[in-house]
Amino acid sequence: MASFDGFEYEVIVVGSGAGGGMAAHVLTEAGIKVLLLEAGRDYDPITETPMFHQNHDAPLRGTSTSEKNFGYYDATVDGGWQVPGEPYTQAPDSRFMWWRARMLGGRTNHWGRLVPRFTAADFKPFSTDGVGTDWPVDYEEIAPWYDKCEALIGVCGDNPGLDDTPSSSEGVLLPPPKPRVMELLLKSACESLGIAAVPMRRAILTQPKDDRQACFWATPCGRGCAVGAAFQTTTSLIPWARKTGNLKIVTNAMVKEVHLGDAGKASGLTFVNRLNRENVRVNADYVILAASACETARLLLNSISEGFPNGLANSSGQVGRNLMDSLGAGVSGHIPALRNRPKYNEDGHTGNHLYIPWWGREGQKNGELNFSRGYHFEVGAWFSSPSMGIAGAVDGYGKQAKDEIRSNYGTNIGLSLRGEMLGSDDCYCEIDEKTVDQWGIPVLKFHWKWSEQELNQVAHGLKWGRKIIEAMGGVINNPDRTAEQAIEAGGQIIHEVGTTRMGDDPSTSVCNKWGQTWDVENLYVMDGGVFVSNPHKNCTITILTLAMRNATRLAEQLRASKEQKHHG
Repeated sequence: MASFDGFEYEVIVVGSGAGGGMAAHVLTEAGIKVLLLEAGRDYDPITETPMFHQNHDAPLRGTSTSEKNFGYYDATVDGGWQVPGEPYTQAPDSRFMWWRARMLGGRTNHWGRLVPRFTAADFKPFSTDGVGTDWPVDYEEIAPWYDKCEALIGVCGDNPGLDDTPSSSEGVLLPPPKPRVMELLLKSACESLGIAAVPMRRAILTQPKDDRQACFWATPCGRGCAVGAAFQTTTSLIPWARKTGNLKIVTNAMVKEVHLGDAGKASGLTFVNRLNRENVRVNADYVILAASACETARLLLNSISEGFPNGLANSSGQVGRNLMDSLGAGVSGHIPALRNRPKYNEDGHTGNHLYIPWWGREGQKNGELNFSRGYHFEVGAWFSSPSMGIAGAVDGYGKQAKDEIRSNYGTNIGLSLRGEMLGSDDCYCEIDEKTVDQWGIPVLKFHWKWSEQELNQVAHGLKWGRKIIEAMGGVINNPDRTAEQAIEAGGQIIHEVGTTRMGDDPSTSVCNKWGQTWDVENLYVMDGGVFVSNPHKNCTITILTLAMRNATRLAEQLRASKEQKHHG
């Protein structure tokens, strides 16, 4: 065993978000001692979550600023699209946005909690339609782990039995909340068009579970959840791991390099203490990287040795390649028939209660569509706390303007398209040799280009979004917007994956199907970097599920090794 600050441990986990939090939980429950390193500061959701603060008490009524990108009360207390002293660069003609959360729990403190499963076809895209690359695992192998993960974290939803919505086992899911008025209108409009609107699965407790309370339908999930109803590692996996006595957490630990020992194994790593800027070397028997797809790739690419001159575990040359994000675009409008409707609390769990899953797989099989992958629509349509922009569409002032604002309140609808991009040689990250961050660590340079596949998909989504809103009796806000105008920047959906992908062939992948790197047997990746493709479903539940599965296998191996030594 290695030792740090008087604590003996077997495994180092880098990162405390979805993958790192789950790995720490699984290993410590199995009796494995874990040292967890987090680049950001400590964070206590019980005392720091601004759940009940009002927008009118915040600067600019809590609206987004360059310092607080998702609003003044957003749970990301340190981080954002730009982190002071920690730049990243972009290649010419590339536009990529990289969100980083420098805090314990990472992005899980503020994410949307949408947790749709991948389908059988999502895991085997090439076998399904001859496009893309198959994963080295299939749905049947992962499905039982989805059940275990959903049951552990708490997921509300149902099993509508659609092609794009795999079912959970009986008793796994919690009841979904009821649809709101606008969502009922949406559902009716979708049915008239031959498509479905069904409950969105979300990692939100609609019933109490273990020591976490049920959602009480009042506060925005993006602020964090002090009662644990909205899943985040800081109110579940990390406290549970701490209770075992097998976990030590070191915050403000900016890992800069993984070291390679004489036997070709990872021997430990060096991190920068962000508080005093000192380099600290820690040893380890096993290393798990779960720093996020791009941060993990950066760490490996910066870990250079005689055996790995192009970066650790990178004999394939695939570290940093295959970078993918969900593609995003929006369609919005308003429903005149809903003017002056009675005002009441429609908060719910502050996200969409219904969503529109992908419906066009048969059309793709028949060659009717000019793109190979699908998308879904997330829905924003309910009374919510008025923001700075509420008067943006009203001319004039005084009582007439106020009456118009009140009449229109609750008539707006937004459909957010989230789609699957195809992996591309045009999309990757590499080390920018000319730029370092304030810790002296070389930064990432991003290369990004949307293909015709993605633009065609967005064009299809814009057309269908308009059809749906018009079927609701609505008016589109920007009917003439093109796909090129509507598509959001790479990284902007914050679903980046693929930079250390798994596979069956060491020459074309970084990890095997267990997240174990081919080149360094005691080095694992347990974040979204291992993804082979990026289906349009939000990626966090699959990151959690794979980390649970792979950490369980590692724990079993470590316990078996201990028993063998004991009996030997």
